[in-house]
Amino acid sequence: MNKTELVNAIAGKAGLTKVASRKALDAALQALAADLKAGNSTTLIGFGTFSVTKRKARTGINPRTKKAIKIPAKKVAKFKASKKLL
Repeated sequence: MNKTELVNAIAGKAGLTKVASRKALDAALQALAADLKAGNSTTLIGFGTFSVTKRKARTGINPRTKKAIKIPAKKVAKFKASKKLL
């Protein structure tokens, strides 16, 4: 399902217009992104938890040259599904 299909599904199930559904979805995604950027986690009961984890620096291999490269540490978004979702 892509974003347009999700907006259509929200509009159909919630009885909203597609414009209102898109605004609501965009607002929810912006709030989630802001929370993750701040380093917090967001839990949606019955759906799952979005959080940020730190990935350690590591050594990788450039597939083109077969030489070792250093991959720097970074923060990544993580999602853990609720037991009810699965």
